[in-house]
Amino acid sequence: MKITHIEAKSYLIPVELPRFPEPEMSECFVVLIHTDEGITGVGATHRANRFACRETVEREISPFLTGRDPFATERIWDDLFWKFNQRRMTGVWTATMSAVDIALWDIKGKAFGLPIYRLLGDYSPDITAYCTFGMLEYTRNDLGELASELNAAGWDKLKLKVCIEDSKNIPEDAARVRTVREGAGDEAEIMMDANHLFSPMEALELARMCEPYNVKWFEEPLYGNDIKNLKELRASTAIPIAAGQQEGMRWRHRDLIVGGAVDIAQPDVVFVGGYSEGIKVAHLAQAFNMPVATHGWPHFNMHLAGAISNAWRLEYHLGPAGLAGHLFTNAPSPVNGILRVPDRPGLGLEFNESGVRSYEDS
Repeated sequence: MKITHIEAKSYLIPVELPRFPEPEMSECFVVLIHTDEGITGVGATHRANRFACRETVEREISPFLTGRDPFATERIWDDLFWKFNQRRMTGVWTATMSAVDIALWDIKGKAFGLPIYRLLGDYSPDITAYCTFGMLEYTRNDLGELASELNAAGWDKLKLKVCIEDSKNIPEDAARVRTVREGAGDEAEIMMDANHLFSPMEALELARMCEPYNVKWFEEPLYGNDIKNLKELRASTAIPIAAGQQEGMRWRHRDLIVGGAVDIAQPDVVFVGGYSEGIKVAHLAQAFNMPVATHGWPHFNMHLAGAISNAWRLEYHLGPAGLAGHLFTNAPSPVNGILRVPDRPGLGLEFNESGVRSYEDS
C-alpha cells in the first residue's frame, strides 16, 4: 500500500453548549490521507493555528509522504521529525503531526480490520470518563444547577474552569468550586482546571481554599507549566496536580514527570504528536506508577486510553465532543460515565464531509 495524496481542510464549526446564548465557534483542522488501495485515513486537531497546519501539510508534508508506506508509522514520524522539526519546536508542527499520525493509524486499523486501541495495546474498550462542563462564562448559579443536572444524568465526575476575572478574584473561584461540589453531591469527583493562568502565589491561595471541597485534581494551574513552581505547589497542597494536555512531544512530558511536577499525566493525541507519541508518554508515566487522564477530544483519545493499563480518566469535554458530533456521523457518547470504544476498524468514525462542507474556510 502506498500514499497517493493528502488533503488538508480547515473548518470553523458552531458548537452548542448548555445555556450559551449563541453557539461557540470552534476551529479545527482535518487531514485525509488517501492510498492506492482505496483506504483513506482521517486525522484532526483543533485550537492550533488551523491555516498554518493546512499549509504545512499541503506544501511540505504531502509531497514528502507521497509514495510512502502508510503502515510505517514510526519511520514516518521519525523522518518527518528530522526533516522538519529537529530542534523540537512545538505548536504548529506538533499539532499538524498529530493529525497526520492519527490518520496513518486510521489507515492501519482499517487495513487490518481492527480498532486502533487494539493495535496500540488492547487493554480495555471501556473507559471511565469525566465531563468538562464548567465554563468561565457561567454564573455561579449556572454551575450549581448544571452540576446537579449532569449528576442526575449519570455523570459523577465533573470538571470546571477556574481563573475568573483574569485571576483577580480568588475567593469567587473558590466559591464556584464549592457550588459545583454542592450541586454534584459529596460522592461525586470534581476537578478544577486553570489553563495555565495563575501565578504560583494565586494558585496556592486557591488550592488551600479549595482543599475542604475534596478536589480530585488541580489541572495546569501555573503559567507555562513551569516545572520548578509546579513541583513547589505540589508539595504545598493536598490536591493532586495534573498537567501536559497541550505539551508537544515526549520530552516535555518527561520533564514534568521526572521533575516531580505532576501526580497525573495528561497527554492529548491531537497535540502531542498523535498515537505514535502519545503511547510513549503513557508508557513513561507507567514506569513512574503514574495514572494517565487523557485530555480534550475524547473520540481520538479513547483509543490511547483503551490501549494502556494506567488509563485512569478520559476527558469528555462538551466543546470537542460537540465538534465531533458535526465532524462524524457516529461519534459515541458515554453511558453512566463509561465510554465504550467502538469495535470498528481504525478510528471507528465516519467523517461527515458533506455535513461540514459549509463550514470549511479558506
